[in-house]
Amino acid sequence: MAQELPAVFKRIQDKKKEQRELKAMFRDALTNNGEYQKVVQELDDLKIKKKQIEASVKADFKQEFDKLEGLKLNIAGDNQLLSDLALTQFVSGELVKLVDENKVEYEPIFTVRFKKA
Repeated sequence: MAQELPAVFKRIQDKKKEQRELKAMFRDALTNNGEYQKVVQELDDLKIKKKQIEASVKADFKQEFDKLEGLKLNIAGDNQLLSDLALTQFVSGELVKLVDENKVEYEPIFTVRFKKA
């Protein structure tokens, strides 16, 4: 039995609405729990302390962290280029497959997502 696209979309929307309502109920219960609030405050204090320690270490290794940020940007750009090249190759009808230095094969995964128009 073939299902209609709008029917499946409506079912997903209904389930997401129910999910949001349940999450809101759960959040309200946590907000009203004193012990939970105490633990959240302790966690926030520890996060601040962690950030201070990380900032101190980053200051000591500034050159290395700058290089790390540059590498992140280069990798992100190369990943986008890899995706674009693979899609172009796939649309052309060519086989798309990669093999790394350990002889592990990689195949592309294509997905379809919808966003509000």
